[in-house]
Amino acid sequence: MQKLNKDLLNKLTPAQLIVVYYFLAVTVSTILLKLPVALKPGVELSVVDALFVAASAVSVTGLTTIDISQTFSVTGDFILMFVLQFGGIGIMTLGTFMWLLFKKKIGFKERRLIMTDQNLYSLSGLVQLLRQVLYLIIIIEVIGALVLGVYLLKFYSNPFEALFHGAFMSVSATTNGGFDITGASLIPYANDYFVQFINIILIILGAIGFPVLVEVKNFLFNKSSAKFQFTLFAKLTSVTFFALIIFGTFMIILLEFNHFFQGKSWHESFFYAFFQSVSTRSGGLSTMDVSQFSEPTLLLLSGLMFIGASPSSVGGGIRTTTLALNVLFLYHFARGNKRIKVFKREISEIDIRKAIVVSLTGFSICVGAVFTLSITESFTLTEILFEVCSAFGTTGLSMGITPDLSTFGKFVLIVCMFIGRVGIVTFIFMIGGKEKQVKYRYPEERIIIG
Repeated sequence: MQKLNKDLLNKLTPAQLIVVYYFLAVTVSTILLKLPVALKPGVELSVVDALFVAASAVSVTGLTTIDISQTFSVTGDFILMFVLQFGGIGIMTLGTFMWLLFKKKIGFKERRLIMTDQNLYSLSGLVQLLRQVLYLIIIIEVIGALVLGVYLLKFYSNPFEALFHGAFMSVSATTNGGFDITGASLIPYANDYFVQFINIILIILGAIGFPVLVEVKNFLFNKSSAKFQFTLFAKLTSVTFFALIIFGTFMIILLEFNHFFQGKSWHESFFYAFFQSVSTRSGGLSTMDVSQFSEPTLLLLSGLMFIGASPSSVGGGIRTTTLALNVLFLYHFARGNKRIKVFKREISEIDIRKAIVVSLTGFSICVGAVFTLSITESFTLTEILFEVCSAFGTTGLSMGITPDLSTFGKFVLIVCMFIGRVGIVTFIFMIGGKEKQVKYRYPEERIIIG
């Protein structure tokens, strides 16, 4: 039996293995969250709801069909926090840490799995990169937990409760998990700009991309930083990431000026817009009930969540670089340029094709999910679209309809969250199987387009 399982695993591609590992992670997390010790006395949790929360935690989405604060005990909150950590950093990052801890040799097969999980191109330097990522994320979370925990002491009479809330908030923001144990996300801190600002920093650090964090760390702390040059990935990711935040903030203010922001001060309007814009990158935390926004703003937020975070980060969606390459491709195509250039570099043609494929696949998945839910659920199209984009982008913002979805509707969102976490590229390769070598080619012929 053991030999049969080993042979079966050997036949799977790295992409298929990654999907299997994440599926097992969701299964184990469901079992842990169903344990009596994880629940408050007298609370029952159905298998479907436990599965939904587990999938949401592993995919660091934050959508939930239950009230976390009224369902889980302190032990359950610790389990949920661990699952968020596991899902945010990635299964292969923590796996690499365990291999290093037990001094296990990391071979070619393990390195291919790491490369697939982190959506990277090269096998060289993978272990060193993941070691740095793990250390950076833990340091960021510890600092965030201490800052928030100490600050929250004035709101709680019990120091442990304050520090625990600070730790959970730090892990949830850094992993872009979007879960909270208050039952009201960050709405109680709608006028507390310090808590908001710390959460904004943590969300950005988690969503901007692990390679970017490592490059910034090398630039700041390496002695040879004067000669240091950021990669094209870091430049393109950072510019697109922050451009989306600025664009989102400006558009929310513009669209809500005579609606939700009417009668509010400039700083209230700015922080409401700024926080929600940052949260659409994949954070999922909110300082208000987003259903109070007007329909144009909700459509804007849906689009921003569909884009999601950066590649090789804690977030989902089609990713920021995919959007950037699509925009660059359209710009250069309109100008008649055959080669796409940015930051004094040329973009590989295979990356352009991959960006287009990812966009079309992601769009098809979301359209299919919206169409399906519009048949099975009794909600408006805007509400369904918002929830689907939130699930696919592993964001977690919600208009409040998730608990009222049918069992089938919950499974549709679970699939969207799962695909959003493993990534479109991994999902496509998982379906496609092993690459086959082409032994012949047909004559090429042109097709009339447009």
